Amino acid sequence: MNLTATFVFVLFFIGVTILGFVAAHWRKGDLAHLDEWGLGGRRFGTVVTWFLLGGDLYTAYTFVAVPALVFGAGATGFFALPYTILIYPFAFVVFPKLWAIAKRHSYVTSADFVSARYGSRTLALAVAVTGIVATMPYIALQLVGIEVVIGALGFDTTGFVGDLPLIIAFAILAAYTYTSGLRAPAMIAVVKDLLIYITIAVAIIVIPAQMGGFGHIFSAVPPAKLLLKAPDATSLNGYSAYATLAVGSALALFLYPHSVTAILSSSSGNTIRRNMAMLPAYSLVLGLLALLGFMALASGVKDMPEYAPYFKAFGPNFAVPALFLHFFPPWFVGVAFAAIGIGALVPAAIMSIAAANLYTRNIHKEFINRNMNHEQETNVAKLVSLIVKVGAVAFILGLPLTYAIQLQLLGGIWIIQTLPAIVFGLYTRMLDYRGLLLGWLAGIATGTWMAISLNLKGSIYVLHLFGVAIPGYAAVWSLIVNIVVAVVVSALVHVLGMQKGEDRTRPEDYLDVVEG
Repeated sequence: MNLTATFVFVLFFIGVTILGFVAAHWRKGDLAHLDEWGLGGRRFGTVVTWFLLGGDLYTAYTFVAVPALVFGAGATGFFALPYTILIYPFAFVVFPKLWAIAKRHSYVTSADFVSARYGSRTLALAVAVTGIVATMPYIALQLVGIEVVIGALGFDTTGFVGDLPLIIAFAILAAYTYTSGLRAPAMIAVVKDLLIYITIAVAIIVIPAQMGGFGHIFSAVPPAKLLLKAPDATSLNGYSAYATLAVGSALALFLYPHSVTAILSSSSGNTIRRNMAMLPAYSLVLGLLALLGFMALASGVKDMPEYAPYFKAFGPNFAVPALFLHFFPPWFVGVAFAAIGIGALVPAAIMSIAAANLYTRNIHKEFINRNMNHEQETNVAKLVSLIVKVGAVAFILGLPLTYAIQLQLLGGIWIIQTLPAIVFGLYTRMLDYRGLLLGWLAGIATGTWMAISLNLKGSIYVLHLFGVAIPGYAAVWSLIVNIVVAVVVSALVHVLGMQKGEDRTRPEDYLDVVEG
């Protein structure tokens, strides 16, 4: 057991726990209101929103999985870079408009907007359920980061005793989230992001220096992993897979409930715009992070006897911890592992709050108790946020790790099916709720079928068109099916003269007015 690293890790963990409870008194508001507990009173400015979105989007699983993908699959793993470049112009244009409408009408979730825009509780229910289901494995996978770190510190991660640190971590997370709501992860995100920046800056200098420079690192990587496989006469090979992964991931990321929650907690539309201009700084960090995968390959840590049991237990996910254990003193290993561990707690907290908001507003209030007051609404959300965390822990403990990771692939395929209802709805009412509902169903069915046909071992489905094989992200193919069905059915509804649902928003809500 690495006592020094464990001591530093626990010290940081205690610090952020204290911060989590103190956050209840930060920017004090009435936490009995869902707006205050679940959205921080919509008062977070540019700096806090920047840290919150960064903590939300760049998670422990990202810290572990992006280098692991590069380590295992090579250049394909770098799709994360263009995807995080594409996403910000998209979000810059779209989400200030959603924020303005949500602020004006006190909407807490994207499903609130869908319900009002199309006058359809059923479509809103579909959006809410998709959001909750897509989020659950995502929360569970934050535990992967903590589990790998706990194992790397020298703890046995098998059996109940091995699961105990994980359970304790999430019990503490549940306690301060219940007490402080979104303010807790917002405050802790500042510490988490600073730790990640320090860790990456040190790693990108120290490791190459000890390995003889980047030239030596790249020369030691197998050539097949340095470049994508080029297209030929019969297949687009890695190019189309890389491009569709980038585009599909970019379109999906800000549709996740935790991303919407972070955006709606902003103090103004301009706060969101400023953040979308500044968040590419994280893309730089992500690129440096991905390079750790090549460093792990070049260093040969996988073949070192002391790390063999860990690679057997955690697979490529152990690549980054192995690098830090090999190249750094124990105290800095503790700092790096704290960055990964805290990087799991921040998004897990936001995700559980977002799922709770969706359930409370769009399922419980709509279909179980329409007469809830503010306090009852918040109490239901707090309870559901606890249940979601317990479910996530049970998910990761009850399923083999490989299955949990494979199920997460479905998350992106599912959540992207809400794009037509949410994003298109901000610009047009041409699509009818019946078309959107059937399109959503067709997209979910197609995407899930593609993933199952791949035995849940990947998300790249190969289409064969005119004798050419076109591999691509199943989320993109299924979204195309969704949009086609939505357009065709909506056109039929219009031709048949069927009555549209009542739009409870106003035309002036959609004017592109810069607020705040």
